[in-house]
Amino acid sequence: MSLPQQLRGKSDFDQLPDNIPISATIADIEEKKGFIDYFRFVIEVKTKGGSKYLIYRRYREFFNLHQILESRYSPEDPDRPGPNTCALPTLPGRVFFFFFLPKIAFQSVKCSSAIPELNTYMKRLLSLPTWLLLDDDLRMFFYQTEQDSQQLPRALRRLRPPTRKVKTVKTTNDLFSSPRAEAISDFCGSSKAELNLKAGDLIFLLHRVNGDWLEGTVNDQTGIFPESFVKIIKPLPESESEDEGEGPNCSCLRCYMLTPSGVQTRDVCVQEDLNIRPTHKELLSRMRDIFSVDDIALNYRDHQGDLIRVLDDEDVLLMIDAGRARVAATIPRPVNQFPWELHVTLASDFSVYNTDA
Repeated sequence: MSLPQQLRGKSDFDQLPDNIPISATIADIEEKKGFIDYFRFVIEVKTKGGSKYLIYRRYREFFNLHQILESRYSPEDPDRPGPNTCALPTLPGRVFFFFFLPKIAFQSVKCSSAIPELNTYMKRLLSLPTWLLLDDDLRMFFYQTEQDSQQLPRALRRLRPPTRKVKTVKTTNDLFSSPRAEAISDFCGSSKAELNLKAGDLIFLLHRVNGDWLEGTVNDQTGIFPESFVKIIKPLPESESEDEGEGPNCSCLRCYMLTPSGVQTRDVCVQEDLNIRPTHKELLSRMRDIFSVDDIALNYRDHQGDLIRVLDDEDVLLMIDAGRARVAATIPRPVNQFPWELHVTLASDFSVYNTDA
């Protein structure tokens, strides 16, 4: 019995618009290194009309949606729901995903084992009565926004991209001129899109899918495979190795740590647009991690070169504006470097400031 027929009347389901999401599955988890490092789920959504697309959501977005739905539809007495109430599925707790642990590396195996919990939650959520599926917040959560459509998934462990036709090598010249690799150990693909490799296989390379996966042809089969299982004999041309249309992978923020013993300079790479305006809290947290010091203060230099302490989000905007003005006037920078700098000092050190009247 199909899911819609099992959990709701067929006639009600038929009346839903074609763009209503009816299933959602987590394809991968991506780590984002911004001013605050975080993780997001890459989710494949299928609509009633049969279309599929990817959306990108953080756990806090799941939590916010669940809070909204509970406030609207959760019955006060679970045993006696009213006409406009519904028993909602249980959202897995944030602690389950290990996202709360400070300064601990992402545990991909444990996070991967948690994926079925969220998949089950989304399955039950999208199996609720049809009137709840029309809730605006629920629909917006599963709809592909313009920002979603512009994202390029980095990995997709569970949903691999479609592969191209088999590459035929006809001549000896083709054999020695084609980009190729040799399998150094066996690899068993987990889907039809992935190649099966045996140690010693010669793979003709077609395309770099992302930083970890390649696409190629071996034994008249084309598919994708992890680069870690092969030795590159002749690499792909640069145009084939990089994702099309992408600029620098990271933006660079120049930071200085000023202490009585000297100055440390760091270039911090973040996956944020150069026009981003981070919050004071985000910057403070990131600098504590970068310099391994908790009792710090953030500062910037004004047009006269004096240090000005940053205390809140409004000061961050002043710092960005001041930095842009200084860069435009005197300081050439790489295209992927933020036009503003961050000066970090000990919170108790006031000697760095110009206190002259």
